[in-house]
Amino acid sequence: MSGVVKLGPRSAVTAARRLVVKVGSSSVTTGVEGIDVTAVARLAETLAARRAAGVEVVLVSSGAIAAGLRPLGQTRRPRDLATSQAAASVGQGLLMANYTAAFERHGITVGQVLLTADDMTRRAHYRNAQRTLTRLLELGVLPVVNENDTVATDEIRLGDNDRLAALVAHLVRADLLVLLSDVDGLYDGPPSRAGATLIREVPSGFDLNVVDVGGIGAAGVGRGGMVTKLQAARIATSAGIPVVLASALLASQALSGAQTGTYFEPDAVSLPTRLLWLAHATATQGRLHLDAGAVAAVVGRGASLLPAGITAVDGHFQAGDPVDLIDESGHTVARGLVNFDAAELPGLLGRSTKDLSRELGPAYEREVVHRDDLVIVRG
Repeated sequence: MSGVVKLGPRSAVTAARRLVVKVGSSSVTTGVEGIDVTAVARLAETLAARRAAGVEVVLVSSGAIAAGLRPLGQTRRPRDLATSQAAASVGQGLLMANYTAAFERHGITVGQVLLTADDMTRRAHYRNAQRTLTRLLELGVLPVVNENDTVATDEIRLGDNDRLAALVAHLVRADLLVLLSDVDGLYDGPPSRAGATLIREVPSGFDLNVVDVGGIGAAGVGRGGMVTKLQAARIATSAGIPVVLASALLASQALSGAQTGTYFEPDAVSLPTRLLWLAHATATQGRLHLDAGAVAAVVGRGASLLPAGITAVDGHFQAGDPVDLIDESGHTVARGLVNFDAAELPGLLGRSTKDLSRELGPAYEREVVHRDDLVIVRG
C-alpha cells in the first residue's frame, strides 16, 4: 500500500471550491478621488476566472465611504459619524454600480449584502444572513458584502472588514479566505525597517503576538491595518479555514496558488461552530473579574467558573448572555455564557457552591459559567 502524499500548503488555495475574498478601500479607490475603475475591472476579471474554474466566490469589499467623499465635496475621510454615514450612503451605490458593470462584462450577476454587528452577534440574525448568502451562491450570484456603514454606529459596528470577512468565511463555510490589500504580506517587522523580511508561511498555532506590526497599514481612507488582518487570520484559521494575505495587484497569482504573499495554515483542530461564534461573533454584555486561582482553573485546566473565583462584576446582563472573563491584570482570558443575572452575582462572590446551596437552595450550586459554554480567548 502506497504511503500518503502530503500536499504542499498552497494546494489548499487551488483546491478551494468556495472562497471569500476581501479587498480594502485603498485597493479599489484612489483616496478622495473616488472609485478606481481600472482596479475594480481587474479584480472582477480575476474573480471571474475563478468562477469559470467552478469556484464559488463571495467578495467582501470596503470602499463605500471613500467612494462617497468626492460627490459630497469632502477632501478627507470624515471624523464625525454623521458625515461618514452620509458618505457611505452615497458611496455604496456608486461602488455597487461599478461592481455590477465590471462583473456583467463576464456574465456574472452580483448581489449586495449589507451586514451590521447584529447580523454577526445575534444568533437568529446570523442564521438569516447565512441562509441569504447560501441561497445567492446556489443561484449563481456573486455576493458583494460590506458592513452597513450607513446605519452602523461606533458602539455597534464590527470595526473593520477584515474581521467581517473572516466571520463571513465561517458563516458560508468557505474553504479559503483571501485578504487583498496594499501590502504584499506579513513581515517580521515594519516593512520600512531595514532587514524586515516577508513571512511566506505561518504554521498552525504560531504565536502572532511575537510579530511587530506597529504602524503597518491603516493609512489613507481605510480603517484597518495589519493588526486587523492578523485578527481576521486568527478567526479564520481557528475555524479550520486557511488564509492568504497578498497585494491586490497580485490577486490573480495569489488565487492561482502561487507563492505570493503570506499563507496562514489552518488549525488542525478547529473550534466547534458554537464556540467559534461565542469567541468572535458575540457582543459581550459584561465582565467577570477572576482571581489567579480561577484563571489557572479555567484557562489551564479547562474547568468551569465557580463563584468562589470571582472578585468583581461589571455590566448589566441576564442569564444566558455572553460575558468576558478578566484576569488580575485586566486582560480578557475567556468568554462564556453566564448562568446568573448581574444583579444576583455580587452576593455570591468568593463563596463555595456548597455553602450557597445550603443557604439559598440547590439552584445556587451550579457554575457561574459552565466549561461547555466557555471558550479561551487568545490575545
